[in-house]
Amino acid sequence: MSYELSEDQKAIQELIRRVAREKVAARADEIDRSAEYPHDMFELLKGLGLFALPFPAEYGGTGSTLSACIAVEELGRVCYNTGYLLVVQWTPFGAIFAGGTAAQKQRLLPGLASGDLRGALSLTEPQSGSDVSGIKTIARRTANGYVLDGAKIWCTNADIADFILVAARTQGVQGEPLGINLFIVDKATPGLTIGRKEDKMGARGVPSCPLFLDGAAIGADSRLGPEGETGAGGFKVAMEALNTSRPIVAARAVGIAQGAIDHAAKYIQERRAFGQAISDFQGVRWMLADMVMQTEAARQLVYRTAAMVDAGVTGKALAPMAAMAKCFASDVAMKVATDAVQLFGAAGVSSEYPINRYFRDAKVVQIIEGTNQIQRNIIAGSLLGRVSG
Repeated sequence: MSYELSEDQKAIQELIRRVAREKVAARADEIDRSAEYPHDMFELLKGLGLFALPFPAEYGGTGSTLSACIAVEELGRVCYNTGYLLVVQWTPFGAIFAGGTAAQKQRLLPGLASGDLRGALSLTEPQSGSDVSGIKTIARRTANGYVLDGAKIWCTNADIADFILVAARTQGVQGEPLGINLFIVDKATPGLTIGRKEDKMGARGVPSCPLFLDGAAIGADSRLGPEGETGAGGFKVAMEALNTSRPIVAARAVGIAQGAIDHAAKYIQERRAFGQAISDFQGVRWMLADMVMQTEAARQLVYRTAAMVDAGVTGKALAPMAAMAKCFASDVAMKVATDAVQLFGAAGVSSEYPINRYFRDAKVVQIIEGTNQIQRNIIAGSLLGRVSG
């Protein structure tokens, strides 16, 4: 399976690299420092028409996950938060595209593609993060639709979004269990309260908030796919859309690692000790060489996995590769960023230098979108089979 970049993908890479360098880099530190949502960066991405990038041409996209990975990597190289703006838009887009009705797609996808609408996805609850089966939020069926009750945490983009895809355990009128579904909940829905945003270590420019659902009534047409977890277009289809987007998460990690290398290489050539540039010391050169090798290995794994998605690989054939890409790339980002801080010496722990931002953002990627321990479970399970208990 080839994953050599096409001429169009090389053009996307060059465009985003130039925009990142000329328009985004100067804002990166302030976005991180203030932890304020970067509306100007959203408008920049909107103007470039990037919000439909991984999706079919009918929505203005390229239909290529690899192209999306390239864009996120180049943005993450200078500003993780700006790259994150794309991902939080693509996640609800992908779920609705995979599991929505024709009417839902017509109502929401054009606005998500253009940037006129913003969405969010809410899975995590206080007692269940990676354990999606542990969801306790309830969607009880009524004569007119559903009533949602429960609490969510770490809903990224919640206070910015126009609507939120909320995962809930569906119940019939008599309380009978019907499985898990995603529900489209407009931000203005009575009974939905968005809590105070978290003060995060990294990924600070894109807010994550708790949600409180207290008798939030929504129409039957707000359910994504048929009731329960089975059937074309149901919850499992939407979750598969998240699985196919995992290489994009991994690409964010590659961007962090490459950006950390860029900063470290510049610093060690400018800094002098014992009468020579730090970059002249063999130990330092070997350290940098390891950082470059690890990052390139992560990049190739991510690109290959993205190419698999573009070739139509799904399900059990894709899951371990997607898990490997996310796990390996984010572990590499953490190691490379840690080594970059070390190369900066005392300056690496100072807020006057951007390298500590890469360190903090790298830690975030090891945890979000399925912790790396969960990814290792998926990888081992694909080889040995699932272990019960």
